Amino acid sequence: MALALKPAGAIYTLGARLRDAMTRPFHASVPVVCIGNPTLGGAGKTPTAVAVARALATMGMAPHFLSRGYGGKLTGATDVDAKHHSAADVGDEPLLLARHAPTHVSRDRVAGARQAAAAGANVIVMDDGFQNPTLHKDVSFLVIDGAGGVGNGLVFPAGPLRAPLGGQIARADALVVVGPGAGGEAVAEEARSAGVPVLLASLRPDPAARILKGMPVFAFSGIGRPAKFLETLAGLGARIAGHRDFADHHGYRAADIAQIKTLANKSGAKTIVTTEKDYVRLDEGNDPGGRFRAGVMPVPVSLKFADPAKLADLLAPVLPAMPRPEARAQASPDPSR
Repeated sequence: MALALKPAGAIYTLGARLRDAMTRPFHASVPVVCIGNPTLGGAGKTPTAVAVARALATMGMAPHFLSRGYGGKLTGATDVDAKHHSAADVGDEPLLLARHAPTHVSRDRVAGARQAAAAGANVIVMDDGFQNPTLHKDVSFLVIDGAGGVGNGLVFPAGPLRAPLGGQIARADALVVVGPGAGGEAVAEEARSAGVPVLLASLRPDPAARILKGMPVFAFSGIGRPAKFLETLAGLGARIAGHRDFADHHGYRAADIAQIKTLANKSGAKTIVTTEKDYVRLDEGNDPGGRFRAGVMPVPVSLKFADPAKLADLLAPVLPAMPRPEARAQASPDPSR
């Protein structure tokens, strides 16, 4: 099937190249640090974005996040307010980002960058958008999952790549490999051969999750690679009595919640666990009164870089953050991810 779809992947690549050639990137008045990934699906971009923003904050910067708001219904530039917005409004990832720094969502990345700068950002950390040519990036990180790598190495729809890997690596300032794995090692070697620095990182669960050691749990998640969540639970010593996987960014319905409760009861689990990203997709719309949420334990994770000093060196170009005149963009009409 993958080989049969290769021609479609070639057309997809050609379309992206034409869009890039026809677009003059907009230079925002503050630096932009982009956290992207070369593939569709989960790689750890959002935890990476949080870790990068924290590093910038320790350097005296005032980072704001910018996201497309994938999965949300709001299309215009919006300041995320976790007290009033739901995942259905702005997407799940922006709700997580807003816990750490001011966050803006916008399908139009240029409008979002302008809003962030007007709101007081002196550096923008953009979650995703590496392949979007409308906004100039001062520093770009490509994030890959060490275990998953780049799959079969083919471009969508034949494979998981958003564009040919070599071209993406060439445009990146660094590659971030999250967790161990042969797939990640292979991509890291390709990056090093191209002269692109490689940063190693790992996801670490919140210390409070240690109470799960030895506990029978029922897990559910709708993320890019659900097996990653199960690996995290196993690393904590939890006993996985059962699990239910959903598609990435799955919008939970009351029927899903009823199914999860039924499966959890049958499994003999003592508690139900999920990811932070899934937990924020549970709200009054699918769980009126919050009774289900009250019995679910989210397991937060944070990303740690193996070499923080190397990260700091890569972020050095944005530290002056001197205001600069805006340069109007001649952007394509499709501000996609």
